[in-house]
Order: sequence, then structure tokens, then C-alpha cells
Amino acid sequence: MGTVTRTVAFTDLANYTQKVSRTDREGLRKILADHEQLVQPIVERNGGRIVKNLGDSFMVLFVSATDALRAALEIQHMVTGSGGISIRLAMVTGDVEEIEGDAFGEAVNLAARILAQTPSGEIWFGPGTRVCMNAAEIPWESVGRFRLKGIPGEKEIFRSVPKHKCWLPDPLVQAVRSNNLVRIRRGARPPVLPPDPVILLEGFAPGSPALMDAVDSLPVLNPASLWLSAYNIASEDRNQWTESGRGLVIGTPEALEESLLEATKQITRTSGSDTIVLEVGVQADVELVMCGLALPAVPLSDVVSSYFYDLLPDARWVNRSDRSLLRVEVTPSGTRLQAMANGITVNGRAVPSGDAVDLRDDDEIRTPSGTLRFEATNHTYAGLLLQDTEMRLGVVDGTTAELGREPNHPGLAFPDRRGQDNIRWCPGPRAAKARAHGFTLDRALAGRRQAALHVHGDNLKLTPLHERCATYVLRDGRKGLERADFEIGVNIGDRVVAGTTVVAIRHPDSE
Repeated sequence: MGTVTRTVAFTDLANYTQKVSRTDREGLRKILADHEQLVQPIVERNGGRIVKNLGDSFMVLFVSATDALRAALEIQHMVTGSGGISIRLAMVTGDVEEIEGDAFGEAVNLAARILAQTPSGEIWFGPGTRVCMNAAEIPWESVGRFRLKGIPGEKEIFRSVPKHKCWLPDPLVQAVRSNNLVRIRRGARPPVLPPDPVILLEGFAPGSPALMDAVDSLPVLNPASLWLSAYNIASEDRNQWTESGRGLVIGTPEALEESLLEATKQITRTSGSDTIVLEVGVQADVELVMCGLALPAVPLSDVVSSYFYDLLPDARWVNRSDRSLLRVEVTPSGTRLQAMANGITVNGRAVPSGDAVDLRDDDEIRTPSGTLRFEATNHTYAGLLLQDTEMRLGVVDGTTAELGREPNHPGLAFPDRRGQDNIRWCPGPRAAKARAHGFTLDRALAGRRQAALHVHGDNLKLTPLHERCATYVLRDGRKGLERADFEIGVNIGDRVVAGTTVVAIRHPDSE
């Protein structure tokens, strides 16, 4: 029997497990019956059929991807109004084989894997559905690239946006909290712009002359600082807006207003093992600033053939993330940047999400989380990605500060990223042994106590502390790295490079 193209959808009672532990058998039967009574008429009204009931989940087939998403949005609307059960939905469009009323195939497996990632109350779908649906009828946005169990490679996953929801992108949340958000509504007089504004255009029809006039009236800005609020938007208008690196906020005006209000609430600050903020003393004479990601050259010691790091919206580098802005991969042939979200530019040219470019010395990379500069070095490192962070340490005259993964006090701690998802291994027993023993670039190339900076007036000395992990200095105004095999003099403006970390030596009052 041949295959046919269908949209496979799963519905799932998101809070079913909790309800099982708190409800008797009669109550559970009612929950499942309510689920079926809610889903079945909507599915049939939109041309779908329920393939099977899996208890707290339904598997449904649709001929049309657009109708499948319309049914999902209708289901979520009904759930929101009922105040009862919580449902998540996931779907994929592709070839399936129908046998005796059941359905099989890769699309079925992928839809089930996406469902496992889908948060409560959301509708996620795969790239096949994204291609086949009528984009002008369905409000949607990307939620990132995911590695799904049993599915080769990474898949970009999308989300349909109900009328009551607007997921505010992180750059807008940060702009609200820093008072840098400028809202420009159609017909209103353009306001005075603050430094480094983030502009949200509201009430404009996508692709309209009024929208273009509004954009043309603004000063020259980083395209990533321009955002358009829209709900339903045709593919041509979407591509025309985003191809230069500008952003979209998908949501109704009412949902957008609610999300902006939520963003103004008090910030709850959290920290983790790789986010350590050290306060700068008011009388510090020298400041050490974590200012970049160092990229060791490959192949590395017959262990690592290539690797990558992902940049998060909060400007942290991690081994791998489903919600990253961009990925930088180092291979023997060079260093390559892949955009994982909209709003990425290299030297002013937009890099659409999913596209990749080779990095060259002095390339400027603009992202929604800030601006980075790529600086090529020498054969030891493929290069440095430079961007100041809030991780810094003030050093008082007459004292010594350590650097490393677990430095003595006072010290500036390097990131210690766990996991090996970002590494591609060389063949052979040496790589197999390193993999088995938990090798990571951060732990293998930098020690717990890596180096120490001694401050005595204008006399700054850097002493390496680790016998095997090398410490380098990048002199201010120079390109090549200088290895510090013993105590050497350093100056304000120099950078210390060790492992995957770059630390700048600064005056406390310098920008």
C-alpha cells in the first residue's frame, strides 16, 4: 500500500498526571470524556478524523495543514474559555501509511517527539506543516531548533499563536525593563528617541506604504532594533520585513498589551553555575572583565575534530541550546556562524535564520543581545568573539587576583559548561577515552587555578599557575597571542586568554 501526505496531530491533556493522583475513577472518566467531547466535533468540523484514542491523548489525521492548525487554535480557544483542562497540541505534515484505520510513518514519529517538547497550552508544529499551510491564515513564529529523540539532526519547530497569547521576544522584554522601548503607533507623531532604542511599530499593515514611510522616517538603526507587531501576516510580507534582520512580534493588540505589562513587573534575578556576577569595589584600581569566547583551533590533540557554541538571548555562551540566537562552529576549514533566529547581521548584512556565513577578522556581528567582534589570532586559536559581560572583578593596589574555574578568593571564575553535545570527536582510542572521562573544552583547557594578576601601582604582573593548561596574553593593539610560560608584565588594555575565556584588564572607570 502506498503512502499519502497527511497532517498528523496529537492532542494531550497536559496536566493529566497530576489529576490522576488527585481524582477518583469516576472523576478521571469525566476528564477523558470532556477531552473527547471538546476535541472530536472541532476535528470533524475541520475535515479531520480521530485515528485512535490513547487515553489522555488523541491521534488525528487531516488532509489540510491549514485546517489542522485552525482546528488546533479552535481547541485552544475553547480550552481557554472553559477554565478546566489544559491541552497541548503538536503536528507534522508528511507521508504516512494508513493501514486498517491506523497511521504509520516518519511524520507520526516526529509529531509524537514534538508533542513531548510542547509546553502546556501551546501548539507546536514541524517544518513540513510550516511549508504546506497558508501562512496568511495562521499566526505563527519559530520556537527554535531542537534535537529530538530518535530523529536525526536538528529540526526547526514552530508555534501557532492563539488570540489570547503574545510571547514577547527577549530583546523587547529587556528593552521594557531598561526603559529603552519606543512604541510607535500608526498616525502618531514620531517621539524623541533615547540612545540605543528598541522600536516597536504598532497598528501598521505589513507591507503597507505607511509602514515603509514610518521606517524611512527613523534615523539609521541596527535592523535588529526594529520590531513590527502583527498577527496574521502573508509569507511575502513576512519575508520582506525579516530578510534585513528586523523582528516580528506575533500577537493581537490586546495580547501584546498584556505581555508588555507583564514585562514591567519586578525582575526576579537568578543565577547558575555559569553565571557568576562579582561586584566591583568602589576603590578598585584595576578591573578584570569577562569579555569574550575564545575558540581553540582544531583538530585538537587527536580528540576534537570540530565543535560549536550557542549564544543565548542573555549573551551567555552555552554548549547547545534549543533557544539560541546563533551558533559558532569551528572546523579545520574555518569558523562559521549560523543564525538560529532573526535579527542577526554580519558587517551590516542580515543573515536569515538557518543561513550560515564564514567569519573573517574584524567582522562585526550584531544580535538582539548586543554586538560582538570576531578577531582572528594565530594557529593556537581560531579566533576570539569579543563582547563585554557583567562578570567582572575589581582588584585593589597591593593585592593579587586569581583566574580559573575555581580560583582562590579574590578571583574571577571562568564558565564551566558541562556536557559534550557540542563536540564532534576524532576517530581513535584517544578520543574515545576522553569522551568516556567527561572531556569538555572548558575543563580540559583551563585549570581550577589558571593564572594570577598582581597589582602594584602601575606595575601589573601575570603569573601562570597551571603546569599543563596554557595562558596567553593578547597585547593591546596587536593581533598575535603571546604565551605566558612564566611571570610577565601586562598593561591596561591587554587581554588574558585561557581555555575558552577572554578576560580584559581595564581601568575601573573605562567603558
